[in-house]
Amino acid sequence: MQDISLAIIILAAGKGKRMGMVDKPKVMAEISGIPLIGHVIKAVLPLSPISIIPIIGFQKEIVSSFIEHYHNPIISCIVQEEQLGTGHAVNQAAHIFNDFSGCILILTGDTPLIKTSTLQSFIDSFHSFPVDLAAATLSSFTSNPFGYGRIIRSEQGDFIGIVEQKDATDGQKLIEEINTGIFLVQSGKLFKALNNISNTNAQNEYYLTDIIKILIDQGENVAAISSNSFAEFQGINTLEELQLAQTTYNELQG
Repeated sequence: MQDISLAIIILAAGKGKRMGMVDKPKVMAEISGIPLIGHVIKAVLPLSPISIIPIIGFQKEIVSSFIEHYHNPIISCIVQEEQLGTGHAVNQAAHIFNDFSGCILILTGDTPLIKTSTLQSFIDSFHSFPVDLAAATLSSFTSNPFGYGRIIRSEQGDFIGIVEQKDATDGQKLIEEINTGIFLVQSGKLFKALNNISNTNAQNEYYLTDIIKILIDQGENVAAISSNSFAEFQGINTLEELQLAQTTYNELQG
């Protein structure tokens, strides 16, 4: 029986270079006057986690200063001194969870449209899955999957891995089921798997997504749980995407 305790890691170490932000991190770009990471924190707080750990890096003082304004003891930042990939980023928090036996929800700090209800549904699906899951990713579908990791399934439809855009074959690039970057993983199995990932890929980075194959190879159960709410998962890498997110946010506010 799984421990249903929840902790959350928010990946927030990246630069805003493609957005022309040279003086502050990408997660500090704003939608309606609130930094992107502020929207994400607002979405995850109602999930009642025991802790929320933003992983910060570039211009870390700016993000940590913003986090301090919450005056919330469950939110504390960890620094990723070198940006060596998403897997490396998550592994910076390993020491925090030595005695934690619950699950860790991992998401990025640049998805301001994510809804609490979508995350809760993902968590509920994880815990009610027919088999005991070591890990699950939240997937979605889009006719324009460029830039997203693709969900790889067997001929029988079983989830067997994630391939990043830069590592995908021409055939894999046609796959419309994408990885949203949101994961739920049993804590102990997460950090054991992270210790086995390598950076032998097009980016020379330690991908969080590689834990899926490692867990499968270890005989663990994994799943890609799909959601139809693609608009909620669109990350922000350009000013155009920031403007689009603002427009969508305004529409959702009604």
